[in-house]
Amino acid sequence: MQKAFKPMIIGITGASGSIYGIRLLETLRRLKIETHLVMSDSSKMTLRSETEFKIQDVTQLATYVHHYKNIGAIISSGSFITAGMIIAPCSMHTLSEISVGISSNLISRSADVILKERRRLVLLTRETPLHAGHIRAMGRATENGAIIMPPVPAFYAKPKTLDDIVNYTVMRCLDLFEIHTDEQKRWQGFNHLPSEEGISAEKL
Repeated sequence: MQKAFKPMIIGITGASGSIYGIRLLETLRRLKIETHLVMSDSSKMTLRSETEFKIQDVTQLATYVHHYKNIGAIISSGSFITAGMIIAPCSMHTLSEISVGISSNLISRSADVILKERRRLVLLTRETPLHAGHIRAMGRATENGAIIMPPVPAFYAKPKTLDDIVNYTVMRCLDLFEIHTDEQKRWQGFNHLPSEEGISAEKL
């Protein structure tokens, strides 16, 4: 019998990397997991510049869509039970609000609710290089209970396409919620690597 998963909240902000939020929605839809989507105004501009998706294409992937400014939405209350929330991508603006408990919109409010209810909040932060303020905000958000997960590619998986890189990050992100897709190559250990120059994995 397939495990029943609680609803997931997906936030998409204006940072670069709209495809991460889109791919999460596509994957969760395929797994028949209920999703609640919130897109910031900036995210819609970034979406148009980075992808071929229209806003309607993205919203149709979600089970429910909530307006960015609707602080009274169901996901703004801890009494609404969810598995947690992923913000993908997460801008430094949104990170900063979460790090100090500011709720100026539904994304930061929902994130604050997730933290106070001790549920899982994963932030796919997108910025580089980082100044000290960014790093301090990441530290404060972590102290509040969030998981900072910059979308860093795993080169051992030998990605051949941009989709490979995106899909790997999505797989690892969902792992944090015990949603395991196994669609990408996972690390198998050095014992599975071919030996070179007569040196076996056991001798490394």
